[in-house]
Amino acid sequence: MSDLNITIAPETPNDAVAIERLHERTFGPGRYVLSAYRLREHVDHLLDLSFTARIGTLLVGSVRQLPIAVGEVPALLLGPLTVEPPFRSRSVGRALLDRAIAEAKAQGHGLILLVGDEPYYSRVGFKKLPRGRVTMPGPVDPNRMLALELVEGAAAELAGTVRPDWRFARAS
Repeated sequence: MSDLNITIAPETPNDAVAIERLHERTFGPGRYVLSAYRLREHVDHLLDLSFTARIGTLLVGSVRQLPIAVGEVPALLLGPLTVEPPFRSRSVGRALLDRAIAEAKAQGHGLILLVGDEPYYSRVGFKKLPRGRVTMPGPVDPNRMLALELVEGAAAELAGTVRPDWRFARAS
């Protein structure tokens, strides 16, 4: 992995402020116009499938997973995945990804989607979705729509618009 002593642990409610500050530093204010953030307006990420990376007590990374559906197919939306710039290229992001994927699979989820760079995410098995089969609630480069089947064939019939999984919707 790396020479860092990284602790990967499930996110807790007490991590929210530190993670929001991390997102501010790494993504800036423009993050709120992204399609994935539109989905997050309606449902919260799942704490038991979202993880933090720490070196000692210092939060250096975070990954979240959100319950979604594409048509009637339940799935998870992975992201944001972020790591403090000084700790990038030190396997922190990979450790977060590995833990998030393993836990989703252990809990019986069949499919994870994300919007991201194929060269990075293909290293853990994500593949580009066929153009036009899945759309987000806002502009997204279709070349960045990726999926990871945790159960073989889970993406075979996938088609439609990504929406929050209303079973997990916030009370208004």
